[in-house]
Amino acid sequence: MVKVMYSTTSSTTSKSQWDDLHQIPSPPALQWDNIKTQLDLLLLALETIAGISSDAMISAAVHLNLDSKVPDRIALWRLRQSNPIRKSQGGRKKLDVEEAQALVLIICYLSKQNQELIRRAVGSLEKITANKQKPHQVSLLGDYIDAFCNTYQERMEEEETITMDLLTNLALKMLVNLLFYSSNVGHRRLWLALIDKS
Repeated sequence: MVKVMYSTTSSTTSKSQWDDLHQIPSPPALQWDNIKTQLDLLLLALETIAGISSDAMISAAVHLNLDSKVPDRIALWRLRQSNPIRKSQGGRKKLDVEEAQALVLIICYLSKQNQELIRRAVGSLEKITANKQKPHQVSLLGDYIDAFCNTYQERMEEEETITMDLLTNLALKMLVNLLFYSSNVGHRRLWLALIDKS
């Protein structure tokens, strides 16, 4: 289980980050399906690169004073089930703006906590890409890709067009994104990217 590091300033930081996100206009309702999918995929990437469990995500929510938005594992599961490409198991609900912003802050917080590991993985990816090697030749990347692809196939609806190459590319894209969002302004970058991609 991943050890979550806490800092005494994070409550103040999370409040200012929360306020920061509220100053950015919310996306129109038509854009929400893609936002819900992207948030769930980023959480999936965190699970599979760093072994982060639902409990660690809930602990992060508590530490960030977001437990009113994500109070327990069932609430987290329901929020993640709002991803429209997930296999339907009941419990799917809408994701409102504040719930989405809470997930953004949790993703960025956990990315920052695991920044060293994520940076090492992305550094390996850059090196093997430059050498025209396959990602599976690096054990860290190979294990991550396998875990991401297997978990994706377990949880998401089967698409005829999705191949292992596409899933591998998706896994690596999410990994690079996590590094990008692990910075001090990652929450703002992620929220703006979600709005822009939508």
